[in-house]
Amino acid sequence: MATMKSVKTGDRNHIAVVDVERPVPGPKDVLMKVRACGICGTDTFFLHIGGMPAGADGSMRSIPLGHEPAGEIVEVGAEVTDLKVGDRVVVNPQGVPSGIIGCGGEHGALSEYLLLEDAEIGRTVTLFPDTVPFDVAALNEPMAVARHCVNRSEAKPADKVVVFGAGPIGLGATIWLKLRGVEHVVVADVIPERLETALAVGADAVINSAEEDVTARLTELHGQAANALGQPRAGTDIYIDAAGVAAVVNTTIDSAKWGAKLVMVAVQKKGADIDLGGMLRSELTLIASQGYPTEIFEVTPELVEHHERFAQLISHRIPFTEAEHAFELALTPGAAEKVVVTFDA
Repeated sequence: MATMKSVKTGDRNHIAVVDVERPVPGPKDVLMKVRACGICGTDTFFLHIGGMPAGADGSMRSIPLGHEPAGEIVEVGAEVTDLKVGDRVVVNPQGVPSGIIGCGGEHGALSEYLLLEDAEIGRTVTLFPDTVPFDVAALNEPMAVARHCVNRSEAKPADKVVVFGAGPIGLGATIWLKLRGVEHVVVADVIPERLETALAVGADAVINSAEEDVTARLTELHGQAANALGQPRAGTDIYIDAAGVAAVVNTTIDSAKWGAKLVMVAVQKKGADIDLGGMLRSELTLIASQGYPTEIFEVTPELVEHHERFAQLISHRIPFTEAEHAFELALTPGAAEKVVVTFDA
């Protein structure tokens, strides 16, 4: 029996690197050698809780991790006609029948090999050229999340936008907004290094929200408008929450002009007080953005075209042999922007 190494949840806040059976593709499947896989906040969430709930008794089961892979096909089932050995592919983690890859399904992409069931270009995988490094191609899934957020915002070129949170999703949204031709995009965060990255990928201005008055700075940058009661507010049209803290929502409510939008793409922390009544004063529209209903492969051509720009989102490239260190970085607040685990050829 051929085996491979795979990362699973271990004790709380720890991974386990285990030997498991190497998958064998069926007639409609392909086997991908994973060459790079990003670490997502979802992965660290599963580590924080110790896996996935297994039953009503509160017990947890260990699950394989990783849902942001890029790699190359090494085996092809007899009935697969549009893929061949050597093809470089990115994956739709939600496009397999055995459950979402790396989020409780049977397979995780932080493994040396990944089985892709019922493989089909445009549904399960899509191709990318050898001009794009595997680590950058592995950004395809999170950039689809960011793209859906921007699509949900319906931002137009004349709009003025602020993105809260300069992590991968916030910075990805910033890039998509600028590629969409949006006139002015501001990024707010509390970590100076992340704000530097925001400027490098195309933000027009940044705000250190730990040191600056956000509303005053937005008014300076986007002009002055008013809410439904005629009270002075910033001229910002769209607020994007890629941070997931109540302070962002309340800052938006305090700053929002009449008819502004708030797009929420980050997972919100529970138990925080939010001034919902304040939304009335601006008729603020709250828009939720979840996943990538259509965007998973729509983003790939532009990711390929602008891959050097997207590459700036990666702060750490860590070899699979040092997977524990990669997760230590990902679990430590402020230690890394985007960690991508790389595999030998």
